[in-house]
Amino acid sequence: MRIWLIAIGLLALAVVGFLFVRGPSPSIIVAPEHIFDLGPLAVTNTMFTSWLVVLFLCTVAVVAGRSLRLVPSGFSGAVEGLVGGFYGMIEGIVGERNARRFFPLVATIFFYVLVSNYFGLLPVSNVIGRPEPGHGEKQVVFEQASIAGFDVALIPFGPQERDLAAGEEPIVAGEPGGQFSGLMSPFFRSVNTDINTPLAMAIFSFVFVEFWGFSAGGAGYLKKFFNFGRLLRGNAMGVIDVFVGLLELVSEFARMVSFTFRLFGNIFAGEVLLLMMGFLVPFVLVDVFYGLELFVGLIQSFVFAMLTLVFAQSAVQHHGAGDQHEPSAHAETAHAH
Repeated sequence: MRIWLIAIGLLALAVVGFLFVRGPSPSIIVAPEHIFDLGPLAVTNTMFTSWLVVLFLCTVAVVAGRSLRLVPSGFSGAVEGLVGGFYGMIEGIVGERNARRFFPLVATIFFYVLVSNYFGLLPVSNVIGRPEPGHGEKQVVFEQASIAGFDVALIPFGPQERDLAAGEEPIVAGEPGGQFSGLMSPFFRSVNTDINTPLAMAIFSFVFVEFWGFSAGGAGYLKKFFNFGRLLRGNAMGVIDVFVGLLELVSEFARMVSFTFRLFGNIFAGEVLLLMMGFLVPFVLVDVFYGLELFVGLIQSFVFAMLTLVFAQSAVQHHGAGDQHEPSAHAETAHAH
């Protein structure tokens, strides 16, 4: 009986949400929207959100750093435990020496991507923005009003829409208290739905991995990609070495592509899914998908960071720079005797 009551309640919520609370049908736009200008710089919503993410991370670091104690407690203790636990995991994978080398980049990627993904799930994302009258083929009808002397525009409950493709005429902006039709450019949007952000992080990851590879192997690191030794000595099997090296070179650059589109694709698809569920079935399924996106946001940040760590370890390990190649203290003592 209880299961039936729950099912009926969920169905009632879905119906009420669809009839009275659902928003307008979302317009799926891949490119970030321009929201304001800062001098010659055209600021997009993803750029503005990324500044807020960086400001949040810096604030957390400053506040936690000022209240550090010998015995961690409170907020600073929680931050220290989180960062220390992440460092311990990295150290368990690559060893102490390489953990100190890789941790700043890997931790920065992980926490920045994680906070960016979760910031895109806040209720302010994609719902507050600058209206653009007359834009789009399927336009939302905005209500104009004046609040405390400021002109504002809002989307009412049960919003109307103007489908220009079906021959409907747009509503031109008028005086406060009237209506106009158009689209809205949100002020806040998930940072990683802008393909430039995952691409920039993928390039940083690539540059640092290659830098660590050259640091460990010097010019000999290039032999990983251009191995002509056996071929120049007249050994026909050297063709295989050349071919494998070229495959390694292509895979190094292809890694940036896979990093970029893995993160961008998952986060953009999640944003579209939440927008569509909020339009179709508010109050019910949207909560389930919010939980799913919390998990996806964590997994994508972890995957990006850990793949960077693994590739960095592989670059230095290839030339004997890993911890496992360092002689232990016991072995050095035995050799001295």
